[in-house]
Amino acid sequence: MFKTNNVASRIFERQIRTPAPGTSVHSARRFYENLVPSFTIYDVECPDHSFFKFTDDGQYFVCFSRNRQDLIVYRPTWLSFSCKGEDCDNNQELPPQAKRFESFFTQLYVKPLASCNELICKDFFLYMESNQFGIFATSTAQIQDARGTDGAILGVPSFEKITIHLFRWVEGILTSVGEVCNVSSASNKSHARFMEWENLHPLRKPQHLRLHPGPILELLRVSGTSQTSAQVAKIHSTRWLEDGFKLDEKVFHNDCVNLTHNMGAFLYDDLLAVVSLRYQTIHILQIRDSGNLVDVRAIGAYCREDDELFINSNNGTNHDQPNSNNSFLSGIKQRLLSFIFREIWSEETDQTQRVQCLKKKFYFHFQDYVDLVILKVQFLDRHHLLIKFGSVDVGASRNTDQLPAFFAVYNMETTEIVAFYQNAADELYLLFERFCDHFHATSINSMYMNFISSHSNNIHALEQLKSMKNKATSVSQDSARHDNGVAGYHFQHSILSLHLQFCMPNCLMTLLQFVKKMLSSLPLNCQSMSPSPYFDQSLFRFDEKLISATDRPRQSTDHPIRFISRRQPNILKFKIKTGPEFGGADGRSKKYSHFLFHPAWPLALSFIQPSLFLPPSAVNIHFRR
Repeated sequence: MFKTNNVASRIFERQIRTPAPGTSVHSARRFYENLVPSFTIYDVECPDHSFFKFTDDGQYFVCFSRNRQDLIVYRPTWLSFSCKGEDCDNNQELPPQAKRFESFFTQLYVKPLASCNELICKDFFLYMESNQFGIFATSTAQIQDARGTDGAILGVPSFEKITIHLFRWVEGILTSVGEVCNVSSASNKSHARFMEWENLHPLRKPQHLRLHPGPILELLRVSGTSQTSAQVAKIHSTRWLEDGFKLDEKVFHNDCVNLTHNMGAFLYDDLLAVVSLRYQTIHILQIRDSGNLVDVRAIGAYCREDDELFINSNNGTNHDQPNSNNSFLSGIKQRLLSFIFREIWSEETDQTQRVQCLKKKFYFHFQDYVDLVILKVQFLDRHHLLIKFGSVDVGASRNTDQLPAFFAVYNMETTEIVAFYQNAADELYLLFERFCDHFHATSINSMYMNFISSHSNNIHALEQLKSMKNKATSVSQDSARHDNGVAGYHFQHSILSLHLQFCMPNCLMTLLQFVKKMLSSLPLNCQSMSPSPYFDQSLFRFDEKLISATDRPRQSTDHPIRFISRRQPNILKFKIKTGPEFGGADGRSKKYSHFLFHPAWPLALSFIQPSLFLPPSAVNIHFRR
């Protein structure tokens, strides 16, 4: 749409040109090519907190106390300072007060979240944007050798108490209308720079959700642009009454929920799915507008609401938990086995071949199917779940690429398994490649999360994925040709065979390994990616080994991370360096860097950690000055 990089020309061109249907937001996001972080404050003075993430709408910055007892919430603001003279934006030295954490963030409240014997799960947080609810979790210490109880599977650790907390961010809105006079163009240039990009922001929020420094100020349109002082404009001042009130909680006793990076829970609109690893149950909770967590159903031992009543009425028993000595399989396991049986049955039409096929594919692996456990789950829509099955070892291992795992699509309304795949299935990989956005299952109310780049909505990400796939395919073909060529020369080429067998998997992936690696991320972690436009691969190109939209610490580098324009491949838009150009740090020591980007503003925080388990040694703030 735009033919120039000048921001003023782009604004004028936006007024006279109409983008193609369905591309207005994407066209407006190109303004971020002009609005980039251009200045860095190194080693910022900041409180001793555990900084976690921005909310998806950018309204709040979530932190935890270092002892993991308190929830601390900040409001992102914009740096504001005064200077004298002309052209002082780029030449004026920042005052010492501007180099503090409080110059960019305003603390709203500190709320105790964990009890004396509990700790906050510092890697778990879900945000419900429509109602501005926050979901946190606390737990007691892990019991590794927990004794077996009725319905609990062996090999899974236990927590005496796991609590899911539902918090309300805001209580209400106070709005007042007033007047402001003598608005001078020379005063507070940083505030004017903030308004410059805020007015260009393509995803304009409603009046009560707009972000401005301090109170939300909306200047009404004033005719004429030559006035520089003595202007009178009406101001709508909106102030949030932040209270951080705890609304409800859900407690799991003597259970295990993997809350690391939101792995054990998934939020879709007002539905929350929580996976109990110990009791193999998927708890479906609904978050009401009133702030209540309501149990909708529990999928595991029983699938329908009256299954437990029906079984107990026929057995004459009444148990809260299914007995581990019971000969009955769980309801979800019976659904899975019946689906596998029917699929294998329908493969053959001849009765003799059908029986042989069942013996080979079903009865021979029957115990393996029975031993499968639920590891992870996500919503595909309001009625379908994607469930990952595997062994207990898969849930405890960090590298799950080469371990066997299975995926099932479950319909909650009909209580049926509608699809079943192995973790190396080409059919599932093709679905993931072409329809990756459907696996993210973002809420229809989310403005920002719907613009995360993936290989199903971005041509550059797709080309990168196909390049990796082509390399894996060529390695597989070379390995197959070698296996055929050395059949008659096994003795002479034994050394080469050993090299291909043991060395090649360590440096190159075969196609099978590539498919397993791609599918190992399923089901996707909920809200684990940053919606920042600077990770939009249609706007910028960057090294994903150093930085990406996924919030994870990575090994730090001495070289700056460069963001290159996509439309102009040789133009450097901005760069981010985690330390001064001529620092005195020891280059031999391994360090890790972690980045947090604001979802809308040209604002980012970088954290330098000497170890993954130690607090950051330095905090830097990157922003547009």
